[in-house]
Amino acid sequence: MRPMAARIVVGVLVAVAVAVAIGAVVLWPSQRQHQVPIQFQSAAANGQLETATGTVIAQARAQCLNRASGSVFGGAADVTPVADGPCIESTVAITSGKDADANTLIEVPTNRAQSGTAPGAVTQNLSADQLGRPQPGQPDLKVGDKIRLAVAPGNNGATTYGFYDYSRGTSTIVWALLFVVAIVLVASWRGLRSVIGLVIAFAVLLGFTLPAILDGKSPVAVAITSSAAILLVVIYLAHGVSLRTSAALLGTLSSLAVAAVLSYVSIHTMNITGLSGEQTTNLQVYQNGISTQGILLAGFIIGALGVLNDVTITQASAVFELAAGGRSRRATFAAAMRVGRDHIASTVYTLVFAYAGSALPLLLLFSVAGQSFSNLVTTDTVAVELGRSFVGGIAIALSVPLTTAIAVALVHRHERPDNVRAGEPHVPIHPGHRDEKPGRHSRVD
Repeated sequence: MRPMAARIVVGVLVAVAVAVAIGAVVLWPSQRQHQVPIQFQSAAANGQLETATGTVIAQARAQCLNRASGSVFGGAADVTPVADGPCIESTVAITSGKDADANTLIEVPTNRAQSGTAPGAVTQNLSADQLGRPQPGQPDLKVGDKIRLAVAPGNNGATTYGFYDYSRGTSTIVWALLFVVAIVLVASWRGLRSVIGLVIAFAVLLGFTLPAILDGKSPVAVAITSSAAILLVVIYLAHGVSLRTSAALLGTLSSLAVAAVLSYVSIHTMNITGLSGEQTTNLQVYQNGISTQGILLAGFIIGALGVLNDVTITQASAVFELAAGGRSRRATFAAAMRVGRDHIASTVYTLVFAYAGSALPLLLLFSVAGQSFSNLVTTDTVAVELGRSFVGGIAIALSVPLTTAIAVALVHRHERPDNVRAGEPHVPIHPGHRDEKPGRHSRVD
């Protein structure tokens, strides 16, 4: 290894770690509560939505506007079944909260409830099966489903219940366990360390990033501090402490800084507001002190973490393995860049199609509305995804030469490969030649 280059890299990383620690202290969130404005508060204490759990125990087709809908009762619901009724009446057993062991009724209108020729009705060209399905945006409940119920005060102090969401606790845990098992079985202890790093990353996001932004701190400063902190811990935890890992880490941090600058420029030059997203609009309503563009910029920065880490780790490993074969630093750089170009090509596809997949419902909606392609790609919602793709792609492209140069500066011209033990002869692999077995000749590529 080259001592001077190693000292510089380690010194820079130590300086980054100190800066991250100072940033975390300065930006650390207070423990104050963030109240939702009164006009937007849900019917619960401190503006927090109160929910209960329940299980669908019975279901029938019936006429709509059942008086028992949302009320609390014991025993069976007062429902008169009607063949091909316009509403689906689901009896739900409440399993938590003050009304546990009681029942409530959830009424879901079907497409049949708004079809026909009556005043105000909408004529729809739907099949009988489609007419019997819940209207768009309504839950398709089945007997046995575990759900969450929104709790609200009703008339005369009574409590009413409505469908809030499906209860996914058990299924989420099962899938999480399958994910961990698959990673550990294939990647062994390194896979386990990666999972632990993922847990730490989410702990940073939930324990520092989100509270700090809600506390009014700069979203950009918080995102940069959080991202650097995550990288400092996760990369070393997953890949071990070594110069190879340090090269990848410094390459990732450098590329992340470039991505932050590019994100800022792209958001302002493309005039992206982010207000087309429902979540962003709601956030502005509830906490109007938070900068929308700041949130967008923070999202761009954090979103670039994973893909940059993937590219830089691969590049640093390629450089060290190639250098171990006896190549000169110049030949190592050239060979590693060839590997990097292939990686860039595949990663850019991954990045763009990941964003395209998340925006697929929106693209379909614009297609139904008959919007032209030029109008589609210039809307704020699509521009956000395009901006992320462009920034991520440029950052990936720049991360390859950056990381390769850092790694090449750290390797010696004749590093011994990891799989060659001390005292054993080693035949270096020169460019254009392969290892040969005794008595055999290999073709020059």
